[in-house]
Amino acid sequence: MLDAPLIGPYDPDGVLAREADGPRTARQFLSDVSRLADSLPDRPAVLNLLSSRYEFLVGFAAAMLRGQVTLLPQSRAPQTLRRIAGEYRDSYCLTNQDEPVEGIESLFLRRHGGLAGWPKRIPHIPLDRVAAIAFTSGSTGQPMPNRKTWRALTAVALATGARLGLTTGRQSAVVATVPHQHMFGLEASVMLPIMHGLVMHAGRPLFPADIRDALAEVAGTRILVTTPLHLRACVTEGLRLPPVGLILSATAPLPRSLAQAAERQFQTEVHEIFGFAEAGSVAERRTTDGDQWQPLDAVRLTQGSAGWTVQADYLPAPVRVPDRITVDADGRFVVHGREADQINIAGHRVSLGDLNQKLLEIEGVQDGVFFLPEEEGDCVTRLIACVVAPGKTAEEIQQALRRRLDPVFLPRPLLLVPQLPRNDTGKLPREALLKLAGQQAGGSPHDA
Repeated sequence: MLDAPLIGPYDPDGVLAREADGPRTARQFLSDVSRLADSLPDRPAVLNLLSSRYEFLVGFAAAMLRGQVTLLPQSRAPQTLRRIAGEYRDSYCLTNQDEPVEGIESLFLRRHGGLAGWPKRIPHIPLDRVAAIAFTSGSTGQPMPNRKTWRALTAVALATGARLGLTTGRQSAVVATVPHQHMFGLEASVMLPIMHGLVMHAGRPLFPADIRDALAEVAGTRILVTTPLHLRACVTEGLRLPPVGLILSATAPLPRSLAQAAERQFQTEVHEIFGFAEAGSVAERRTTDGDQWQPLDAVRLTQGSAGWTVQADYLPAPVRVPDRITVDADGRFVVHGREADQINIAGHRVSLGDLNQKLLEIEGVQDGVFFLPEEEGDCVTRLIACVVAPGKTAEEIQQALRRRLDPVFLPRPLLLVPQLPRNDTGKLPREALLKLAGQQAGGSPHDA
């Protein structure tokens, strides 16, 4: 097979997406895509910044039909967008009318009410066409491009759906708190529903009440695609959600205690996706069942001199796993944290991820993170922790940590903060943490 259809099994008048002002059928979607494709400029690449998940999908599909690659920046900061646009000459920006990007040619999506006839054949996309380039920040802080072919995007969506037991013809809907320009968001909140004929909620609810309301707007079996940060907020608030058939989490490790609490409170199953931008989604697990991850059916793990790599037919070359893992004979594996997260203090080694998990298990802690300040001279490096724990004192949290950690890993200082400077996907940029710690301590993080 040299190409694959743009969307999966939809009836022409079946609902493909749920927008704020009502449903969008598959017929409406193909009409919108065809109309936009005819109006796009003849350029090689487009920055798709549309905030509606449905409008993003329309722009993404129209760009593919025109042979254009969609650029997915890791940040919407204007300087980041201009840097990427400068590297991809003759690119343009597809954005909301009230959000033009200075210095980049911007095209605004305009709504049309007309419907085209149902095509004799759903548009097909060449499998080897580069559909998107997702950018992540490497160690230098510069955007690092990761090219995604239509073959890779469709294969991951089909494999993930098969693992989760999604069946064609069963009324299901996906509501997501993650941005669709992020790799997990693209795979789980856009590609997963359209490849399996599901309804895609076009919004991006952030707060617990918004998540509840978005779930109430869709019918059938509800799938919530989210992050540990959003899930913790829903559990902490004691939220009552409409019935949820499945919760799918990624972008950060999910503490088992949080998954157990979510399953009890929302009467559902909580599953996680393990992956990274270079390879996309790699494995899945039900968090409450244990630490082991099961690779998706299309994925193989191979050990070489440089460590473990991910291989799949849709990947042009093996991709090194950035985490330390141990793999069983049957291919299942356990993750021990990122290589870059390993620290050594006074001859003791630990993963920052392990420390964060123990911190988040403390009752009353809503969010928190350990990190190392910048080293200065011959000073002994001590960990810093920023913690969100309303009603708790720093000493109470330190006492709880003493019962869980080797004393050399106790944070000095432990700073209570109202919130952590997380980005759209729940990650914590190091520069933002250093700035926060300096502000809370009244000086530089090292002085703290």
